[in-house]
Amino acid sequence: MTSISLNLQHGGVAGSLLVLGGARSGKSCFAERAITALPAPWVYLATGRAFDDEMRERIARHKRERGLAGWQTVEEPTDVATVLRQYANVPVLLDCLTLWLTNLLLDEQDIEAATQSLLNSLSDRTAPTVMVGNEVGLGIVPESPLGRRFRDEAGRLHQRLAERVGKVVFVAAGLPLVLKNEVDTRNP
Repeated sequence: MTSISLNLQHGGVAGSLLVLGGARSGKSCFAERAITALPAPWVYLATGRAFDDEMRERIARHKRERGLAGWQTVEEPTDVATVLRQYANVPVLLDCLTLWLTNLLLDEQDIEAATQSLLNSLSDRTAPTVMVGNEVGLGIVPESPLGRRFRDEAGRLHQRLAERVGKVVFVAAGLPLVLKNEVDTRNP
């Protein structure tokens, strides 16, 4: 994977990185490398739920892979803002925003309130935050109303985050494309 310089030294919204891409694009690998370039420990905030055997095995495999020194996995499908505040002084990788959004939709939670809570929690952080999301708006229009709502909500979520965070990267075929790389001027 191509190396790029993003300087993830600061917390808050301006010190946050949003990594977008399609399925198997390399976005999670890129995000993990961005976080592990910082001193350990790191928190892996996992939002996936195991609804079937395949997903249970996938989650177990990810836990084994991250079982190396430095990582602490925190599984939280919906209340990511509380976890981000709880670990405000530790670099956090939130993977993934679109699974989080799915959980909110399935639980019929207030997406606007949850999104605002996420944004507020980023402002409270002193350590860097890297967030991963699936870009789902590049394909066909989903057939079902729930699918169309999911696509629309994901697009709105990513736009709001991209507007506020300091850094945004799009990953395709393992190659990162920097969309935004603002310098955090609080502590030059």
